Amino acid sequence: MTLLQTALFLLCVALATCAQSLTGFAFALILLGLAGLLELAPLADLANVATVLGLANALVALRGSSRALDVPAFRDITLGGVAGILLGVVLLGWLSSNVTLVLRVLLGLTVIACALVVLMETAALRERSSASAFRFWGAISGLLTGLFATGGPPLVYHFYRQPMALKTVRDTLVATLAASSLLRLLMVLPTGQFSGNALKLSLLAAPLVFGLSWWLERHPPGWSRAAVLKLVCALLLLTGAGLIVPAVLLILKP
Repeated sequence: MTLLQTALFLLCVALATCAQSLTGFAFALILLGLAGLLELAPLADLANVATVLGLANALVALRGSSRALDVPAFRDITLGGVAGILLGVVLLGWLSSNVTLVLRVLLGLTVIACALVVLMETAALRERSSASAFRFWGAISGLLTGLFATGGPPLVYHFYRQPMALKTVRDTLVATLAASSLLRLLMVLPTGQFSGNALKLSLLAAPLVFGLSWWLERHPPGWSRAAVLKLVCALLLLTGAGLIVPAVLLILKP
């Protein structure tokens, strides 16, 4: 990676960290979307970097908050996510080796779909969803986690519709995403899909992520969450389109 590419990678990390700190999600989406669009590293490596940094961030955020955890929801989401994560990791390995252009299109579609899900107006449910519903959304999130470490938006959509206290929603959401990241990491390490390049990028980005998160926690900007969400989702939509259009043109090129 050249000096310019390193600087661009750290810029992508900084933007992703800001979005995560201000909205509670989108770190992996922005990191993979922007760094993938600029072709700074293989998508498989970027997904592993997002997994490591997302897990570390979640563990820091969960300090002292275990008493607000909804254990049944955490259990059902995690149980549903195991098979989805495994399938996503297998698909990522196969697509990375065989059809990288299709992988870029799939990432672009994922980024756009997640942005649209977050922008949707969700009415709160009167009654709590069933255990099978939690496991279904856990499986959807797990598939996206296995593919691109981007399992947050489906869970954001599902959790914020539940008749739960906001602190319980937040802590349970963070805990389930941490568990998913840990499961993904445990699946990719034995298969050799975690490369030395991914480790190097993780170590390079970690100080920036923790330093910027610490600063934003103590000096949050005076923007409304709704405005930040719209800005982040607009960035995701543009990034997704930027990934899809060139890849489709190459696929269709005679």
